[in-house]
Amino acid sequence: MPDRKNRYKILLVHAILLPTLLYVYSFFSLAPKPWTGVDEAVVEKIAKEHGREARPPLVSTDKGDLLLFAFLLAGAVGGFVGGYYWRMLVNEKKEQPKNHTNG
Repeated sequence: MPDRKNRYKILLVHAILLPTLLYVYSFFSLAPKPWTGVDEAVVEKIAKEHGREARPPLVSTDKGDLLLFAFLLAGAVGGFVGGYYWRMLVNEKKEQPKNHTNG
């Protein structure tokens, strides 16, 4: 059975943690609208003011597995380069040129 000191610590943690979690939950769930990013709030607004509407991207990565394939390809290339130079990075050390002085 926990002693009196540990009970007060547990009670204090619950007294602080529970209201904080309830406040955060209500803050995010009762928000009037979702937060907008800088792109939507600033860049698109200024672009519309100057007559430049948004165009669809040339390569759409939001549908299908194109973005996943790009990350796979980048990981494979990075792994190959890291593996190729691993010995040079970790084990082998270049010998420093010796200073030859006449004297």
